[in-house]
Amino acid sequence: MLRLQDAAALCYRFFDVADSINLERARELLSRAGSGVRRVGFSRAGSAYVQLSNAPLAADLGTRRLEVLGTVREVQLGIRLFDHGCLALVVRVPIDAGQTLEQLVPFADELYDSKAIDALAADELARLRTQLLPAFEKAHLWDQHEEYTVLFVRAFDAKPKGEDVLADQALGKLILGEVQVETLSTRETKEVLENHLSYSEEDLVLLDWNAAFLYEPTGSEDIVDLLEIANAQLLELRYFDSVLDQELTRVYDAIDRNKAGSILFSPYRRVLRELMQTVIELSEFIERVENALKIVGDVYLARVYESAVLQLRVKQWSDQVSRKHRLLVQTYGLLKGEVDHDRSLTLELMVVVLILLEILMAMIKVGGG
Repeated sequence: MLRLQDAAALCYRFFDVADSINLERARELLSRAGSGVRRVGFSRAGSAYVQLSNAPLAADLGTRRLEVLGTVREVQLGIRLFDHGCLALVVRVPIDAGQTLEQLVPFADELYDSKAIDALAADELARLRTQLLPAFEKAHLWDQHEEYTVLFVRAFDAKPKGEDVLADQALGKLILGEVQVETLSTRETKEVLENHLSYSEEDLVLLDWNAAFLYEPTGSEDIVDLLEIANAQLLELRYFDSVLDQELTRVYDAIDRNKAGSILFSPYRRVLRELMQTVIELSEFIERVENALKIVGDVYLARVYESAVLQLRVKQWSDQVSRKHRLLVQTYGLLKGEVDHDRSLTLELMVVVLILLEILMAMIKVGGG
């Protein structure tokens, strides 16, 4: 029976706090407060083929106290900042040595939906938004957030292979946080465990939509960093989806209100100017999020990232955002055509009026002569 020797739970809360974050300015502000600050980077073999366009900023915020299952624990708090406007807080909760995966299930279940972590994150977020405000461009706080938990194991009491860990009957329950059922069905266990990867015989990555299990004897946290980036992208795509919904509703309402115009004035000119600015801004933001990480080779880290993107349904959100963005662009095109048509009519009317005035002046001169 496998027993944990060195393990921790990394509990994330991802927030959208600005249109963009100046990471170098944020580094200065965090360094003044004494936080150890670094740029996220990958170190394992093949990492050169996974490129970060503007590497996120990571900082240690010290220790805090957190109650888990009735016991107060000392936890480590960290922050991650992404240039596309995402701020993530990570609470690193130590896992007691000597436990089996079965014994760990209630602990994991508590962390997956921990109100104590929510409260801790909310308090820290309020403080950090004030501290880092000079680094935020168009600061705001979206009313939704993303949650993710990584169960990170460096060592068991024995030195099992990845396939030995995968064969543990409690692993499926652990990743789901299932405390009500004694044993999962064979089909459910297969579905939960099928999304796993290994680079060597000694390690294991198991991914789900709200949690991941990592067995990494080397101690490398490259895959943890990849999961952070994927979750930050998911948050931003959900945020853009919400913004696009609001913008489309606003434009349709404005069109409906301004149906009545005049032959000399298009009712859509102001709407068109605002819409053009929105389309340009959203195009830039979406490109920044989607290009946050680029894969230029079929290496292990790339496969892990692509698997995480699949589990988090990032592609579906990206497609939905792209579709709504195209709809907004098409709406801009239709409105621009309407404004151009009105402008042409106005010019034609002015030409006709000038011709009539010239004829009238000629008739007056003839009559006067």
